[in-house]
Amino acid sequence: MMDNNIKELKNAIVFAALIISGSLIYFGMQYNSSSTSAASPIIDSMTDEEFNEKIAEGIDAYIAKQIEEKNAPKVVEGDFTDDDAILGDPDAPVTIVEFSDFQCPYCVRFYEDTLPELKEKYIDTGKVKFVYRDFPLSFHKAATPAAILAECTAEQAGDEAYYKIHDKIFDTISSGYDEDALIAYAVELGVDENELKTCLEDEDMAAEIRADIKDGQSAGISGTPGFLVNGQVLSGAQPFSAFESIIENELSNS
Repeated sequence: MMDNNIKELKNAIVFAALIISGSLIYFGMQYNSSSTSAASPIIDSMTDEEFNEKIAEGIDAYIAKQIEEKNAPKVVEGDFTDDDAILGDPDAPVTIVEFSDFQCPYCVRFYEDTLPELKEKYIDTGKVKFVYRDFPLSFHKAATPAAILAECTAEQAGDEAYYKIHDKIFDTISSGYDEDALIAYAVELGVDENELKTCLEDEDMAAEIRADIKDGQSAGISGTPGFLVNGQVLSGAQPFSAFESIIENELSNS
């Protein structure tokens, strides 16, 4: 028979492990404030090997639970679309909000590799609407001017023109930010050049970009690209399959 000190130590360790791991099922009882005395005969009857095994089971269960919680997708409540330009059906059941930086190479990768598949399978078919919001990083000097130019284009010519110049910026940014060429392209889309140039200096447009950044930060976005898929957070230039999995699950539940 163990002495009282050892038994008390075992009791303390067992119940600490059971409480944090939720593994009271191993003992077939519900834990409450009076359960210590009920457990003592069970503990007394254990061999050291059995005791260690139960401790290990409790720790393993706890670790598994922590891993599951860590890997569980973060879901953000609220509408993060703001009044930004929409690509696709405004009434689509799934919404993807991208917080992005025109000069970010990972954002370019998403634009080139993943967005075309999303457009073909989900956006163009009315299942997903896509909203691009600005999250220019301070060390990308062209990112904020590009974001303002795109917003100014949308202000005059609407959502369709916004996504055309959005594409043009991403298609050309690797060669450098050519504002004059982009202004000329915006004019082709129906924008008045003088109004556009005035807009580029408008503090309200700079404030709009800052508001996008603030919303992104409140959603837990810390780098680009960052996404909310019906509120579920995805970080980085994720492959199409990562979006597909969430979208299909959301569609099946809509």
